[in-house]
Amino acid sequence: MTSESAAEQAEPLPELLCDARALAEAPPVPSGVLWKLAGSGRQLDANVVRIAPGGRIAAHAERRLDVLLLVVAGDGVLGAGASDAPRPVAEGALVWLPRGSTRSISARERGLTYLTVHNRRPGMGITARPADGPS
Repeated sequence: MTSESAAEQAEPLPELLCDARALAEAPPVPSGVLWKLAGSGRQLDANVVRIAPGGRIAAHAERRLDVLLLVVAGDGVLGAGASDAPRPVAEGALVWLPRGSTRSISARERGLTYLTVHNRRPGMGITARPADGPS
């Protein structure tokens, strides 16, 4: 057996990825992704995201993926549904965002840091263009 084939057959091991609380407590930075899951062959995507105090992610819908959101630090407001009905969220809140649901999220005075986890998005592909009808 070559060393390459032995490596391919090696058992995957659990891995400590980051300390989300330490990321959240780091000096304030503008809104954005603080950490994201990397590596090939994974079935999940995950991100730790910070929204600066008073910042907001506008209402949108994720059509293909369910998303779990865990508030790591701070607090804010989750807008849900077409009416964007406000729901307060704070550290420790675990939220399920079903695919197709409309949502927004905004941070209060302390900002908001959260972890999202969802199936890995399929890669972009080239597909045939649908026919426009009979010629």
